[in-house]
Amino acid sequence: MRDKINLLREFSIPLIAGVITALFWYNLSPASYSEFLNNSFLEPLSLHFITNEIFMVFFFGIAAVEITQSFLPGGDLNPVKKAVNPILATFGGVLFPVIVYFILNSLIGSYEYKNGWGIPTATDIAFSWLVARVVFGNNHPVIAFLLLLAIADDAIGLVIIAVFYTDPAHAVEPLWLILTGSGMLIAWIFRKNKIKNYWFYMILGGIPSWFGLFKAHVHPALALVFIIPFLPHPKREKKHMFEEDSHDFSTLAAFEHEWKIIVDFGLFMFGFANSGVEFSEFGIPTWLVLISLLIGKSLGIFSLSFLGEKLGFPLPDRMKKKHLLVAGMIAGIGFTVALFVAGEAFTDPVVKGAAKMGAMLSIVIVPIAVIFGKLLKIQKIH
Repeated sequence: MRDKINLLREFSIPLIAGVITALFWYNLSPASYSEFLNNSFLEPLSLHFITNEIFMVFFFGIAAVEITQSFLPGGDLNPVKKAVNPILATFGGVLFPVIVYFILNSLIGSYEYKNGWGIPTATDIAFSWLVARVVFGNNHPVIAFLLLLAIADDAIGLVIIAVFYTDPAHAVEPLWLILTGSGMLIAWIFRKNKIKNYWFYMILGGIPSWFGLFKAHVHPALALVFIIPFLPHPKREKKHMFEEDSHDFSTLAAFEHEWKIIVDFGLFMFGFANSGVEFSEFGIPTWLVLISLLIGKSLGIFSLSFLGEKLGFPLPDRMKKKHLLVAGMIAGIGFTVALFVAGEAFTDPVVKGAAKMGAMLSIVIVPIAVIFGKLLKIQKIH
């Protein structure tokens, strides 16, 4: 039974099942899908809100665990100098897709499509992380590299949405971020006083962090990213947290151990809540978005990361150019995040539908990345 459960998790079956369920349900009965997703179960909460604003807090929290471990002595991103490379790669992964989009739009598109440039800047951290685990294994240094890149990409994406796709009714209110800062301060005080139960950090630190982001109109799913680094952890990483036999009994390890399986299976909800897209007709925006994700992401990440190496900012140990190439491909999975940006970028339902098809089709990167992993003889590290 345990082997079957691990197999389901390794190949992201819950997430894929959620996506397929949403696609079929929406295309068979869009009204009933939308009603089920958006009607409140517990006033004023809906399944969509519970999934994206609350459940994903723990997904990003688990991602933050991996990054925190990687920054410890002995980790893949230690010393901090090694973190510069994925940050540079992030900027490449945002800038190059925009360039590709504008070039393509000037060749085959039109003025009415120009506002879609922000769509291919998105990296879907949930899909990217899980696909990377399939290609590289749980403990390959690429995982930490890609997670840091994806979270930084997410942060840039939030800025892009706030500045260029502004909703006048929900303008960013940065003053509320003081609450998030207070949550971090509380977590720091707990750490200084050697509080080991992670629930103190989650409740008294995480809740103010969440409300601060929520009221500031910044995605509250990032709430625990600001709290997790304060959880007590070993002074040095000897084995990655995702190994079952790591013998790490720290607060950080306890949080990861108790929430990882919940998150892995709960990603069914994430796939279901974000993948209800109509199989509309293909159009030029479809190809603008898809090609920008396929080519722009991989080219930008590889180029800027390569430049970073030349400037003296190395890749993590055991990470080579072939790993970087496949990681760049995987980061091109825009999917659910790109779907959201597409909804903000266009008002014309036909153009919006075509652009969303391009974002949805970025899922073709999954088999491409797996095939390249085999061709390049990438060995998994478990």
